[in-house]
Amino acid sequence: MTDKVKVIYFTVDGKPEQAEFRSDFPADDVKDCFRSASEAGPNDILKLYNQKGSIINISPKLEENGPDSRYRLEVVATNCDTAIAKRLGVDMSGLEARLQELETKVKVENGDTPSVVYDLRNKVECFREKLEGVEHLSWLGLFKDLVRYKGSKHFYQNGTYLKASEADLKRVWEKFKKMSNVQLTTEVREYLRQPSFDNWQWEDAEMLVLLQQMYIDLDFVSKFHIEIPVLQTFLFEVYKHYNNVPFHNFKHCFCVCQMMYGISWLTDLCSLIGDIDVMIMITATICHDLDHPGYNNAYQVNAKTELALRYNDISPLENHHCAVAFEILEKPHCNIFKNIGPERYKRVREGMIKTILATDMARHNEILSEFKSIRDNIDYSNKKHKDLLMMICIKVSDISNEARPMDVSDPWIDCLLTEFFNQGDIEKLQGLPVAPFMDREKTTKPSSQVGFIGFVLLPLFETLAALFPVLDEHIVEPVRKALKYYTDMVKALEEEKKRKEERQENGENMVKNGEATKMRKLSQTNGSVTSQVEAK
Repeated sequence: MTDKVKVIYFTVDGKPEQAEFRSDFPADDVKDCFRSASEAGPNDILKLYNQKGSIINISPKLEENGPDSRYRLEVVATNCDTAIAKRLGVDMSGLEARLQELETKVKVENGDTPSVVYDLRNKVECFREKLEGVEHLSWLGLFKDLVRYKGSKHFYQNGTYLKASEADLKRVWEKFKKMSNVQLTTEVREYLRQPSFDNWQWEDAEMLVLLQQMYIDLDFVSKFHIEIPVLQTFLFEVYKHYNNVPFHNFKHCFCVCQMMYGISWLTDLCSLIGDIDVMIMITATICHDLDHPGYNNAYQVNAKTELALRYNDISPLENHHCAVAFEILEKPHCNIFKNIGPERYKRVREGMIKTILATDMARHNEILSEFKSIRDNIDYSNKKHKDLLMMICIKVSDISNEARPMDVSDPWIDCLLTEFFNQGDIEKLQGLPVAPFMDREKTTKPSSQVGFIGFVLLPLFETLAALFPVLDEHIVEPVRKALKYYTDMVKALEEEKKRKEERQENGENMVKNGEATKMRKLSQTNGSVTSQVEAK
């Protein structure tokens, strides 16, 4: 049966348009339809807004509307050679060619490396990793049984290849590079600063562009002399080192960084603790879960994995994330800190290690208690005080999904529970201890949220908001509402369970009463028959 044809009404530059497609159309075909309507190029970013002004996803699942409730389609980021430039009489292609020639000449004469060399280096690096890997032996049937780990990289785990394919990586890199010269609109840049930001509306290459924009808008590129080609290569190398696991993946890394970015703007952190410490936090959030295998520290320790043995059971994952981050930064074409000098680099390394290690939830109470002891008399010139504030900020960002709108946070809970339950299943198979919240037979979505929000998340958020009251409205109040929502859901489920048990009990009693009545009648009948026999 053919799916129903959808009719979508929208406007482009104030002009009414409509599109028709079936719900079984590929997502790319639907996007191409809207791209044609807006006369956008293949590398431009399109965003669709509903009548409330919220961004909605361009996909086959797009809800139908009418001529009176049109969506608004915008090209929020465009290449420099668009029709706007032509209308202004500017020959952008010629200008860019001359600029590129001049830029290359200047960089070569100054001893810096042109961007084309960075691209070449990246290709060589990819080829080298492919040669050193074991995937090319799969045709021999050896890949699955050969080894689960190559060094610290999890190539294969429980029947799943965790790394993106070379084709997927190439596609994302090429799209990112093509989009890297886009100019984001003021509206999108402002939206990027909001804790309510919806990550689900953006593709991986687009998120890489947004991460790049954060460094530009915070003025890190100019203040710390970060070369754009180096920043792009660094971001892509980070992207490559996130695994295809349900929760601790690149999208999670982006969300944590975006929340840290939003908090920085809301509290004006740069003026309080300095640009370099904010850059440390932004970079640490991007790197904080690098190469996460989808199994937590408890599993690493109990299963005696390579990571647990390497780091002596002390925050094995967080130590690994740090190590991978600095492996990337050690590559000259990825080192965004190469122009800051040895002293400041020492501060960067120390700060990134401290903040990433602080994301180990085993240290939660310790860090929160220390921060509470200095919060009311915090001294922003005191290094220990600043370090504690930075650790609290990254902890808040790391578990901040519930501060976002419900339609954004709810899918993340499903992702997390999927990862938890996967671990619980493996632990049962391997005879390892299983935490109750990772046991699919003992945990429900609302019950898991009530405990986590009430005892971990809300006290942490309220502590930071006591220092920065502006955060109460943006991240604390949404968390309070989420707690009430899941508490009410738990109560409703408990009441429904109680009613079900009562109905079951009543049903059993009815059966018992029916059987008793039947037995009495049978007894009376037997007695009557016996009497009649005796009488005869």
